[in-house]
Amino acid sequence: MQVALIQHRNAADRETSLADTAAAVADAARGGAQLVVLAELHTGPYFCQTEATAEFDRAEPIPGPSTDALATIAREHRVVLVGSLFERRAPGLYHNTAVVFERDGGLVGRYRKMHIPDDPGYYEKYYFTPGDLGFEPIDTSVGRLGVLVCWDQWYPEAARLMALAGAQVLIYPTAIGWDPGDAKTEQERQREAWITVQRGHAVANNLPVLACNRTGFEPDLSGASAGAQFWGSSFVVGPQGEFLAQAGVETVEILRAGIDPAQTERVRRQWPFLRDRRIDAYAGLLRRYID
Repeated sequence: MQVALIQHRNAADRETSLADTAAAVADAARGGAQLVVLAELHTGPYFCQTEATAEFDRAEPIPGPSTDALATIAREHRVVLVGSLFERRAPGLYHNTAVVFERDGGLVGRYRKMHIPDDPGYYEKYYFTPGDLGFEPIDTSVGRLGVLVCWDQWYPEAARLMALAGAQVLIYPTAIGWDPGDAKTEQERQREAWITVQRGHAVANNLPVLACNRTGFEPDLSGASAGAQFWGSSFVVGPQGEFLAQAGVETVEILRAGIDPAQTERVRRQWPFLRDRRIDAYAGLLRRYID
């Protein structure tokens, strides 16, 4: 299966962002992509650097204007498309939501981000209600997609539950970057940790992993911080954590790779992790902490 990840830089507005997306997906499709993944909240800036009620105006219903545009893009280029939107579910109720479109443009599934961070520069708990759809893969013509979002990628439980539900690939639309004030050594440790933990999910579940990040500097409009320098580095790894493709830190690019869904079964016959799980001994995972 041919996949493409669109590593983008924030554009001026939603319309420009969607136009850029349409052009990138067209390019990916011409190159043979069957599955195209977009970064987290790709229709605008990463607005969670500050807390401001006016930012809720960015939220949209699903279906809505952005899903209509993404459906058209998927249909015109005959690709399965994974996008990421700020969902307005009801007045005062908002989610960080991934959406999946089939080749005919049909909206075939959504996933609401389950793990919500609240850190300097990433004030997502102010904006997003934790997801309530669980860890359910989405069936498409290219397979069962285990779609998760950004902060979810640090949690092995999320990846495992998607795998146990039959996901054939794990997909992480992402918006993550450095504090420009951090030392270069600290910045690199953070980026390497981000890559390593997701490669671990690939290995532990014998599944390909697709992580699509944004790139570029985005200022904190409140002036409270130095802004965020998103570190790009989108990547595709196979079911043993092997790199199949990796993007640069600062480049806007279409990252292309071929993945073989049948490789999962071949690897699981060698490394039968699911067989050897001690499900009788994991009750402690349901506790916050074991004192």
